[in-house]
Amino acid sequence: MLTPAQASAAEATCQDLNIPVSLAATPLLGIKDQTMYGRLCVPPGGSHTLQVLVPGGTYNSSYYDPPGLSETHSFRKAVNDAGYASLAVDRVGSGRSSKPLSALLSASAQANAVHHAIQAMRTGTSGPGFDKIVLVGHSLGSATTIIEAGTFHDVDGVVITGFTHRIAPLTVVPTVASLTPALPNPGYLTTAPGMRYTAFHHPGPFDQQVIDVDEATKDLIAPGEMVDAVVLGVVLPYSRQISAPVLLAMGERDGVFCGPLASDCSSAESLRQSEAGYYSPAANLRTFVLPGYGHSINLAPNAPLLHDAVTGWTNETVGR
Repeated sequence: MLTPAQASAAEATCQDLNIPVSLAATPLLGIKDQTMYGRLCVPPGGSHTLQVLVPGGTYNSSYYDPPGLSETHSFRKAVNDAGYASLAVDRVGSGRSSKPLSALLSASAQANAVHHAIQAMRTGTSGPGFDKIVLVGHSLGSATTIIEAGTFHDVDGVVITGFTHRIAPLTVVPTVASLTPALPNPGYLTTAPGMRYTAFHHPGPFDQQVIDVDEATKDLIAPGEMVDAVVLGVVLPYSRQISAPVLLAMGERDGVFCGPLASDCSSAESLRQSEAGYYSPAANLRTFVLPGYGHSINLAPNAPLLHDAVTGWTNETVGR
């Protein structure tokens, strides 16, 4: 059983990092020509374990610590309060990371960039070094997480949220239809104004403050990121290459991946049965379902249940 995290009253110490990365697994001449922004937060007393948090498409690092919302929506704070350091990153092409031509970006390229960031955090070349890494993804960030962990085998645990191996054909249309060119960023996409609830939260409870913050902090996605996210993440699936323990967390009503003809997210056990065949025995797949919400579960009113599930699983499988 996943045990709740023990809260800490003391605040973490945070700093902004700009980590040199490359979109290639092995950079030409060793030159890392891109920059990945990350917000590093370390709890009082430090931690040997770092959770690297990768946001989904049209999101940035603020997904894990949304400004102006209550602490119940701060995945970052929950991780820190449980005694773990966190690094919430902006995918290349979004937020404060570098923005190359959108045609250069794919989920695989993002996985390479995340790999370089992980290596920097292990060696301490971009800040304090960490002995253990847990890689956490949401949605498209989960596809990047799967590719990174399955390719490089350099993490001690993997948390996948908002991503399964069966896209929901009956309910995914509003999310896809919400995408529109992100002017003045040629080649990039974002969501059309007023579409955040329909695309990412429906049919969860509507909270105007949450939706306003989600709209204000929305970001970019490159079309190429979605292409190999589907091919490698869903069709193959690449997740069978992961050799670290895996926790999969979904919203019960996720319209992108759950429902008829898609994954069964009605309970943790039904989700495990739906997804177990896509992972190796080494992954020792564990599952969690957040009741009553759609795709972007960290913005749900009951998000602390997600936080407790993730930190409890990390306590059991990786440790501080």
